[in-house]
Amino acid sequence: MTFAKKIVKLLEHWIKHNDDHAATYQGWADQAKQNHLEAVAVLIEEAAEMNLAVNEKFEQAKALMQE
Repeated sequence: MTFAKKIVKLLEHWIKHNDDHAATYQGWADQAKQNHLEAVAVLIEEAAEMNLAVNEKFEQAKALMQE
């Protein structure tokens, strides 16, 4: 496998991994809200959003590899 193909595979893996984590974090944020822990929920939701922001960078990197 070429280095370029390996980078694309890694980016795809990291994107899925971060999506999975963001979904898990959102689930826990929802549970925190249900347990009247709104401030905690907000922080967990922010962490989920950060994962998705990282994915935007990974998507940009992947797009560069496909030019």
